[in-house]
Amino acid sequence: MRPGLRGQVSAVVGDADTAAALGSGDVPVLGTPRLLALAEAAAVVALAGRLGDGRTSVGTRVELDHRAPSPVGARVTVEAELEEVDGNRLVFGFQAVDERGSAVGGGHVERVVVDRERFAARLQ
Repeated sequence: MRPGLRGQVSAVVGDADTAAALGSGDVPVLGTPRLLALAEAAAVVALAGRLGDGRTSVGTRVELDHRAPSPVGARVTVEAELEEVDGNRLVFGFQAVDERGSAVGGGHVERVVVDRERFAARLQ
């Protein structure tokens, strides 16, 4: 696996995505936890079909700047790009923009590639 892989996801902010609904504030705008979930989803999309049988990735570290509010009804698109590969450790940079192209947020998501069965067995 090499740097440069990209994944993208989009979502329209709904009532369930707001800071008020997620418990991260009391305003009806995209909640930071939902922005993080979109960033992780974009990284997962970038890895789709590339990890091999029985392998998956899990999130281990996040650095996120939430720069601008997105009201209910706004479309937010997040693109993640693989920037660093260190063994099983993968670091993605991501950017989130609204439908006008304005920056909503950005940062880094770190994921580690694991054997799915072994990982699940540790949960027992």
